[in-house]
Amino acid sequence: MPLITGKVGGSPANQIFGIGAGTTIVGLIVFMVTRPAVNATAFLFAIVCGALWTIGQIGQFISFKRIGVSNTYPLSTVFQLVGNSILGVLIFGDWQGTQSKIIGVIALIIVIAGALLTSVSDEKAGKITFKDAMFLLCTTVGYWIYSSFPNIPIIKAQSGTSVFLPEMMGILIGAIIFGLFTDRQSFKQREQYLNIIAGLLWGIAALSYIYSAQANGNTSAFIWTQLSVIIATFGGITVLHEHKSRREMIFTIAGIALIVVGSVATSFA
Repeated sequence: MPLITGKVGGSPANQIFGIGAGTTIVGLIVFMVTRPAVNATAFLFAIVCGALWTIGQIGQFISFKRIGVSNTYPLSTVFQLVGNSILGVLIFGDWQGTQSKIIGVIALIIVIAGALLTSVSDEKAGKITFKDAMFLLCTTVGYWIYSSFPNIPIIKAQSGTSVFLPEMMGILIGAIIFGLFTDRQSFKQREQYLNIIAGLLWGIAALSYIYSAQANGNTSAFIWTQLSVIIATFGGITVLHEHKSRREMIFTIAGIALIVVGSVATSFA
């Protein structure tokens, strides 16, 4: 998805609208095929959570333009893993027992070390500033809420496909609100609608995540989805031609390896 939006271009308003419209199309198709039942409260709650997800994604799109896909994605992955793990432990009772907590903390330290390595830059202009990191961290809160969504009792009582359409509708609603308040001209721009291609693909990925969560559990499914950092990081370098020196590439490869090891290790906590 970030590679396609990077190629298509456009403003963050163009990109988030494309994601919202594309995912809603996928949601409508799934709804018509599966005909799931969902109560009104869960339906509305899913719309709100989908809208909050747009905060995290808008933060990513803005960061892609500021520091590039290959720098944004590893950092975003770390923020998501650490934040969701902390919420899981404090609120949802994950990592029960001393041994699990030790394994989890060590794994997260490995992930953080990996992110620090990927942020190494030889050029002052290419460095991730504290301001860039804090902006991405604050917007990642939207991702934390969305990822915690399946653990809420009212949603647990529903099937994954029953809340899929309202989630996707929430993303589109959030995207439209963002566009109306920040860039009304975006609705007339070609990139606004070309980015729907990326939205269709993200919608398929989101649907796949639902089935993975049902088969493997929410925590394991979320962790494995974060391994997309490999595709996004190296895709940003090769497809979007984001330059990295030989030294930066060595640190990036080492950092990605640590993020992958740490991500997988959290599943043993």
